[in-house]
Amino acid sequence: DLSLLRFISAELTRGYFLEHNEAKYTERRERVYTCMRIPKELEKLMFFGIFLCLDAFLYVFTLLPLRVFLAMFRFITLPCYGLRDRRLLQPAQVCDILKGVILVICYFMMHYVDYSMMYHLIRGQSVIKLYIIYNMLEVADRLISSFGQDILDALYWTATEPKERKRAHIGVIPHFFMAVFYVFLHAILIMVQATTLNVAFNSHNKSLLTIMMSNNFVEIKGSVFKKFEKNNLFQMSNSDIKERFTNYVLLLIVCLRNMEQFSWNPDHLWVLFPDVCMVVASEIAVDIVKHAFITKFNDITADVYSEYRASLAFDLVSSRQKNAYTDYSDSVSRRMGFIPLPLAVLLIRVVTSSIKVQGVLAYVCVVLFYCGLISLKVLNSIVLLGKSCQYVKEAKMEEKLFNPVVTATPGKPAGKQQGTFKSTQGISTDENGSTSVTNQPVHQKDNMPSLLVTSNSDQFLTTPDGEEKDISQDSSELKHRSAKKDLLEIDRFTICGNRID
Repeated sequence: DLSLLRFISAELTRGYFLEHNEAKYTERRERVYTCMRIPKELEKLMFFGIFLCLDAFLYVFTLLPLRVFLAMFRFITLPCYGLRDRRLLQPAQVCDILKGVILVICYFMMHYVDYSMMYHLIRGQSVIKLYIIYNMLEVADRLISSFGQDILDALYWTATEPKERKRAHIGVIPHFFMAVFYVFLHAILIMVQATTLNVAFNSHNKSLLTIMMSNNFVEIKGSVFKKFEKNNLFQMSNSDIKERFTNYVLLLIVCLRNMEQFSWNPDHLWVLFPDVCMVVASEIAVDIVKHAFITKFNDITADVYSEYRASLAFDLVSSRQKNAYTDYSDSVSRRMGFIPLPLAVLLIRVVTSSIKVQGVLAYVCVVLFYCGLISLKVLNSIVLLGKSCQYVKEAKMEEKLFNPVVTATPGKPAGKQQGTFKSTQGISTDENGSTSVTNQPVHQKDNMPSLLVTSNSDQFLTTPDGEEKDISQDSSELKHRSAKKDLLEIDRFTICGNRID
C-alpha cells in the first residue's frame, strides 16, 4: 500500500552503496586530482619554455653580432686561405650575415616611426575602439607570425641552396626584401600593441586596462569546449608560452617608456607595479583555468605536460648534434611561433631612444652590460642543456638520439640506395667514446652523396610514449603517410592550437 507517510519514510531512510560503482567514482576522483595537478605541471612547462624563448631572444643581442663579425672576417680574409673550398662562406655564416643585415636595416627604418605621435594618436581614441584595435592586433600577430618564419626560412634556403641545382626560385634579393618588409611590419605591429598597453596603463580610471585583461577570459570560452587531442594541446601550450614571453617583453617596454617620461624616478616604478602584477596574474589564471578544463573534458592526464617538456628538451639536445641541420633559435621559432627578430628590433629602438649614452663612463657601462648579457646567455644555455638532458633521460628518449636512419635520394627509391647514413639525432660520440653535444656541423665535400633527406624537420622523431615507427624503403609509402602526427613533428604555429592539415 502506497501512502505519503511511507514515501517520506523511504526517502529519509533510503540507502545506497558507492562501492557498487567503484570505477566511476574512482575516475571522478582522479579528475579532481588531475585538475589540482594542472597548475604545477603547466607552470613547470611554462617556466622551461619561457627560458627557451629567453635563450633564443638573448642570442640576437649576444652571440649573433659575434657570429656576424666572424663571418665577415672570414669573407674579408678569404684570399689568405686560397680558393681550396668552393664555398666562400658556410651556410650557417650566410644565414648569420642575413640576420644581422636584416636587423640593422629594420632598426634604421624604425627611426622614421615616431613613437610619441603614435602614443598620442592612440590615446585620442575611445575606449571601445582601442579594445577592438587591441583584439585585431592579437589576431594579426598570430597570423603574421605563422607566415613570417616561412619567409625567413625561404630566404635562408634560397641563399644557401647548392648552385648546381635547377633554379626554382625568384632569387635571393626578392626574398631578402620580403624578409625585411616582414620584420619591419611585425615590429610596427608589436609597437602598436605596446603603445596601446601603455595608454591603458596611463589612463586615469583604468577602465581600458580592465577591459583588456577581461578579454583574456574570453579566450577560455573559445577553447575549453572544443575537442583537443594531445598534439593540439601541445600546440596550444607552445602558443601560450610564446604569448606569455611576448607580454613580458611588452611590459618591459611599457615600463621603460614610462620611466623615461618621469626622469627615471624610482618612485614611479611602484606606481606601475600593481598594474604589471594584474596583467601577469590574469595571464597565469587564464592559462591554468583553460588547460585544467581542456584536460578534464578531453580525458588527458597531467603527465602529458612532462611529455611536452621532454619534446622541447629533445629539440634543444638535437640542435647540439654534430651534423645538426638547423639552428636552435630557428627550431624554437618553428615550434612556438616565437620569432625574436621583430621583437629585438623594437626593444633596441626603445632602449636607444629612452637611454642616452654620453661620456666615457657611459660607454664603459654599455660594454659591461653587454658582457653581462653574454654571461647570462651562456649560463642560461648551459643550465637549459643540462636540464634538457635530464628530461630526455626521464622520458626514456635517449635511444631516439642514436637510432640509425635510412635516407633516400630524391628521385630514387630507398631500396636502391648505394649507401645509408646513420643519423645521431642529437648527441654524437667521439672515437674515444666521449659524448659531444657542442660540435659544429662538419663541411662535406661536393662529390659526396647527399646524406640528409630533404624533407620536413623532425620527420623521423616519435613521441615519448609512442611506438617506434618503421621507415619503409618503399618510396610510395613515404608519400602516403598517416594523417596522425606525433609531437616532435609539429613545427608550425597555428591559431588556437588547431592543426590545419
